[in-house]
Amino acid sequence: MKGFDLYKSSILVKSVGFVFVVIAFFYIGKHWSGYNYEQVIFFNSNSNAHPKTLTVSISPNSNKTVDIIPLINNTNEEQTLDDHSLAPVPLPRSLTRSPPPPPPPAVQRMGLVDENGVMRNDFEVGEFDPDVLEEWNNETDAMNVDDGVRVRIGVVRKFGKCAASMREYIPCLDNVEAVKRLKSTKKGEKFERHCPEKDKELNCLVPAPKGYKAPIPWPRSRDEVWYSNVPHAQLAEYKGGQNWIVVNKDKFRFPGGGTQFIHGADQYIDQISKMIPEIAFGHHTRVVLDVGCGVASFGAYLTSRDVLTLSVAPKDVHENQIQFALERGVPAMVAAFATRRLLYPSQAFDLIHCSRCRVNWTRDDGILLLEVNRLLRAGGYFVWAAQPVYKHEPLLEQQWEEMMNLTNRLCWNLVKKEGYIAIWQKPLDNDCYLTRDSGTQPPLCDNQDNPDNVWYVDLKPCITQLPEDKSGANVTTWPARLHVPPARLQTITFDAFISRNDLFKAESKYWKEIIDSYVRSMHWKKFKLRNVMDMRAGFGGFAAALIDNQIDCWVMNVVPVSGPNTLPVIYDRGLLGVMHDWCEPFDTYPRTYDLLHAAGLFSVEQKRCSISSIMLEMNRILRPGGRVYIRDSVSVMDELQEIGKAIGWRVTIRDTAEGPHASYRVMVCDKRLK
Repeated sequence: MKGFDLYKSSILVKSVGFVFVVIAFFYIGKHWSGYNYEQVIFFNSNSNAHPKTLTVSISPNSNKTVDIIPLINNTNEEQTLDDHSLAPVPLPRSLTRSPPPPPPPAVQRMGLVDENGVMRNDFEVGEFDPDVLEEWNNETDAMNVDDGVRVRIGVVRKFGKCAASMREYIPCLDNVEAVKRLKSTKKGEKFERHCPEKDKELNCLVPAPKGYKAPIPWPRSRDEVWYSNVPHAQLAEYKGGQNWIVVNKDKFRFPGGGTQFIHGADQYIDQISKMIPEIAFGHHTRVVLDVGCGVASFGAYLTSRDVLTLSVAPKDVHENQIQFALERGVPAMVAAFATRRLLYPSQAFDLIHCSRCRVNWTRDDGILLLEVNRLLRAGGYFVWAAQPVYKHEPLLEQQWEEMMNLTNRLCWNLVKKEGYIAIWQKPLDNDCYLTRDSGTQPPLCDNQDNPDNVWYVDLKPCITQLPEDKSGANVTTWPARLHVPPARLQTITFDAFISRNDLFKAESKYWKEIIDSYVRSMHWKKFKLRNVMDMRAGFGGFAAALIDNQIDCWVMNVVPVSGPNTLPVIYDRGLLGVMHDWCEPFDTYPRTYDLLHAAGLFSVEQKRCSISSIMLEMNRILRPGGRVYIRDSVSVMDELQEIGKAIGWRVTIRDTAEGPHASYRVMVCDKRLK
């Protein structure tokens, strides 16, 4: 019992002590929670009413705030906070949750992918102004900057059609405004090139005539073409009695006659061959120029004798004669003997023919015949069939005497005169020129004159001297000359680290392999090609490869003025060619070529010319149903493809034989027939 009492007294003492400690801490805490200290917010839970609801207990100092900026700005100074410096800020005694912030505005998705790079199905394109499309510019002009980078200007839109009145438009020969500004037209200046100014260039698609059909293929086209393709009957009415051309229902027919050979071109060619057997058409004589050609029956019938004849005539009263020639599939260009050199090199033609060609050869001291002399190969022949040869009227006899006097001073030899045909031969060297009497006119051209410089060069009233090494005169016979490097190859000016003969052979091999592959994989022999143009011809390897593959066509080998002048080599090989600047239109009618081939052209010309202007010109001269093959750098392919589609061509990009990683591509385009 005594132990129990002791135990009870011990518990009592402990209890009293615990209560005392609690009371002491209570008063101590109350003392240290005065107004001089920040209140503390305590969170507790009320287990009686809402066990899961949180409440907030607020210290009595809730109405007091402390300005801490002075403390931050003056950390090195002792400051005593005065009670009066504490501005009371009234706050509610009980805090409730503030409403949640409004949701962010919905983001309008304008792209194809979301923020994770995944393709979306709910993207929006946004609005656009359709009028903007019509205001886009068709130009792709070049801008030359310091580092040589070409900058494209504008976006290509679909090109519209030109007016129906422009269906036979030749830009540089139909420039009426420029012709009106000429000081004189007495010498035929109006028939020469006068190209439109930059702001008046062709910017539309030249339409075909109503009812246009796919051309009749060669060799049938030699004898007949569709009336609807060249709907001009005036020439048939004017020349019907001379057996040039007749209308037969829906076709024009060509009996093969001419003003001076109404009984047919074949008989006329036979007569020339009998007069001078050394002419040897298709062997010694391969390349011929027919001046004032009519509908080109002379050249058309020489084709069967393995002769290439370039038929030229101005766009004069017989306005559509060159158009008829090209529709027949005969090589032809619009050109005039007037005041400038023709765009062919010196010693280009083995024979030059003029049958009633309406050219006054003796005017201005024979300056036009001097141009013939420049064009004629050493030892070549000039055939003149005209009234002064055989008629004995006083005026015509005077013209004959003037012609004889001029040709004698040119050292030409009249080798045969028979009926209405006279044939002269040009000397093989300069011996005759150097032995003429002192003061004989015309004089020899000085050594500084380049007879192969022809682009916008005026006629020279002097005799072009022949090379001392007889280059040009010593070409081999056809067909061997096609692959024999000619002597004039050594005169071509360009940078080369290997011999020119090696370059010549390498180019021939290169194009032979490519054309062989085109024939195999693209079936070129089924295309019925006839009129072909190589827009950057080099040495003519492309044309030679077509001949090697026995594709029955002819090629106009164009040598751009921006590169080396290889025209002498092209003609020495027995091919045709012309100098041209692709910044300007070409001198031919619309719809005259079946195939246009351009290798490396645009990557070279893009800094000089408008690419869209070149391609619009290509479309103008390309026949409906024709094809374009462009072999060029990858860097220009996107732009070419864009413009081709804007023109309306069917465009396909192909890899070269080097594979998909090569720096070149081939763009194949088809022009729709309708």
